[in-house]
Amino acid sequence: MNAVGLPGALGDFGPAALSAVVVAGYLVVGEPVVGHVLHRRFEGRLRTDDGARRSFYGRLLVLEWGLAVLALVVWLAAPGVDAAAVGLRWPQAWPGPVAVAATVLVLGFVVVSTRALRSGGLARAAAELRRPGEGRHAEPAVHATVALLPRTTAERRLFTLVGVTAGVCEEWLYRGFLLAVVAAVGGGLSTPVLVAIGVVAFGLAHAYQGVAGIVTTGVLGGVMAGLYVGTGSLLLPVVLHALIDLRFLLVPTSALPDVVRRPT
Repeated sequence: MNAVGLPGALGDFGPAALSAVVVAGYLVVGEPVVGHVLHRRFEGRLRTDDGARRSFYGRLLVLEWGLAVLALVVWLAAPGVDAAAVGLRWPQAWPGPVAVAATVLVLGFVVVSTRALRSGGLARAAAELRRPGEGRHAEPAVHATVALLPRTTAERRLFTLVGVTAGVCEEWLYRGFLLAVVAAVGGGLSTPVLVAIGVVAFGLAHAYQGVAGIVTTGVLGGVMAGLYVGTGSLLLPVVLHALIDLRFLLVPTSALPDVVRRPT
């Protein structure tokens, strides 16, 4: 075990070693592809299907909980990997000053961006992106964000489940489970390297948002990883992640564009 309690060798996973590597490999390589395909299909249905957003939320819930349960089963079959090694315990210490500073910056970004969303800034940005020759590089990230936000009461109820699910499942998958597998495969990798790998994997999982989305979610993933490594627990990352996603419920429907254009 290293300083943060991660597995030191793949043998710690015992008979579940191959399964752990396969699931971790899917998170790094498969999830970006699947996410991209699902989001493009979803965006294509928005103009003609009033239930497209609710249907997509349902698919997200099934996919994320399915992966989370699969990873949990693999971990339960790993005799040499205890709960502490995957962050399933109460915080053991306060996060370090760097992690605290990064978290404060993220919270500041969340507050500022939420105010901009509530004021209609996102709708105006989407409108600007429709002008020929303007903002083309930023379009995927902005378009994906606009498309996913709930409009109706029914969508908001379902989105609440999606936000909580993202906090629980994605932190378990990309911090608790993935970092444990990477540490076991790498055998001796430093904590910064492990965290960097987790950051890249989490950013790529949001590749459907374009380069800006990959960078933004990668940075957020790094902050979550810092909190996890600093406290030895997934609790704080789960809470912070869920709050970041649930903030979109504060955005009124009037601040969102009525029609979302499918990118070309």
